Amino acid sequence: MSYLVPQSSDQGSQAELVVCEVCNRQLASGGSLDPDHWRCLSNRMWSQVPAVQVVAWRILRQLVIEGELWAQELHEILYLDEENLAWAESGFVTDGAEEDGLIVHLDSNGVRLTNGDTVVLIKDLNVKGAGFTAKRGTAVRGISVVVNNSTQIEGRVEGQRIVLLTEFVKKN
Repeated sequence: MSYLVPQSSDQGSQAELVVCEVCNRQLASGGSLDPDHWRCLSNRMWSQVPAVQVVAWRILRQLVIEGELWAQELHEILYLDEENLAWAESGFVTDGAEEDGLIVHLDSNGVRLTNGDTVVLIKDLNVKGAGFTAKRGTAVRGISVVVNNSTQIEGRVEGQRIVLLTEFVKKN
């Protein structure tokens, strides 16, 4: 079956892919994906065809949001050039965007954060006013999302409640 990759006005024939019936149905529906069907992306994501790279990126991103750890590992190592990355990112909810009227908090990998989640710091952070540095790899348990700001969460580090930027954490 033929599948036309959306958001590709200038890509011409490269935006058309041949996919199986199951892939076509899941891509066209825009709903929840069957994670087991997409495990083949571990090989297909390295294709030299830009449309294949874009679809692999989009599917892996969706599976990361749905909480699939194997997809997160693949998504982190998938490399796209700037043009193809911009094409792949088009149409996705990003930090600061609203979904159904609610502010969405996403970690550095695009995984949704909610109250009570555990996150890990991905870099050393100087904590202003507290006189210490929160070290990379520190687990922050039981976070609280800041209701009016999608880029901020709160959590306890070294016994002190601090505000963290979502771009410096990843969901554990």
